Amino acid sequence: MSYIDNDRLKQIAFLLIIAFLGIILFKELYAFFPGFLGAVTLYVLSRRWMFRLVENRKWKRPWAAAVIMILSFLVFLLPIGLLVNMLTSKIGWAISHSTELIAGLKTMNGKLESATGINIMAEGRLAKLQEYITNVLPGFLGATFNTLTAVAMLYFILYFMLVNAREMEEALYEYIPLKDENVELLAREMKNMVISNAIGIPLIALIQGVVSLIGYLLFGVPEPVFWFVVTSFTAMLPVIGAAAVYVPMGIYLLAIGNTWQGIAVLAYGFGVVGTCDNLFRMLLAKKIGDVHPLITIFGVIIGVSLFGFVGLIFGPLLISLFIVLIRIYSNEYLVKKREVKIVKSHQAKEKVMKKEE
Repeated sequence: MSYIDNDRLKQIAFLLIIAFLGIILFKELYAFFPGFLGAVTLYVLSRRWMFRLVENRKWKRPWAAAVIMILSFLVFLLPIGLLVNMLTSKIGWAISHSTELIAGLKTMNGKLESATGINIMAEGRLAKLQEYITNVLPGFLGATFNTLTAVAMLYFILYFMLVNAREMEEALYEYIPLKDENVELLAREMKNMVISNAIGIPLIALIQGVVSLIGYLLFGVPEPVFWFVVTSFTAMLPVIGAAAVYVPMGIYLLAIGNTWQGIAVLAYGFGVVGTCDNLFRMLLAKKIGDVHPLITIFGVIIGVSLFGFVGLIFGPLLISLFIVLIRIYSNEYLVKKREVKIVKSHQAKEKVMKKEE
């Protein structure tokens, strides 16, 4: 009959207390979790520059951290903020002119019905659509406020991470309960995942947006800059991607009688925009790493549900991290058991061979 010694019981009780307190803290601080993920992402991208400024250039750590934070804001967050501001103004206009938009949709639906015999939008659907449009703005403004809160928390955490970078990394290396090789594997994979998700996905979406903008300018699409912004955002969505913009746009142009424009937009979208997505994704995969399509699809679904818009990036990052942790667990525990079994099997074979001799 086996017994559990007192030291093991104390260890289990201590781990249960830590897990209990961790669950409580995570539950109460969950609203700030996107900010924490954003801080970790920017830290991974900027830590090398922080070490260069402090250790090679002999800058003071607070000044180096401040410069990196300002540059990250100008490079990453300011352009996104301007794009979101543009979308906000357009959404506000759409809500204030919702009646005109519904009337235009009715006209387009009538033309499509007369041409194809298919009634896409019934009166009930149009009424629900108008009700939905009038309720978009409060939710969008709430999401904007939450995003601003997450950005403020992001930089608050990032500052202390940068100032205490070496101490933090040494403490993590010391206290993570894994073998040294697995700690190094976790750090390496974390860096690759952040670069692939935080840079690769938005960069490919931006390239698709620029290619789409060229087509919008060539074919005379009204307000091409606005549609460039919308296309860049939708290009980050899996499966559908930029087609969520140029397909309805082409159908709309066909419905209002701009036949050549509609055909050109659809042909350019499927032929050029779709091809450039695959081409640049393949080229960038060699430079910054690639994200498996399934990770992107399920990551976006989970991430948007958990974090809203920022989940487009953090969702795939979480799934990638989960897969890496499974690999590390296998390497840390399961491989040891396999090695033991292999050693035992070799020993058994040696005994048999000795007996035969």
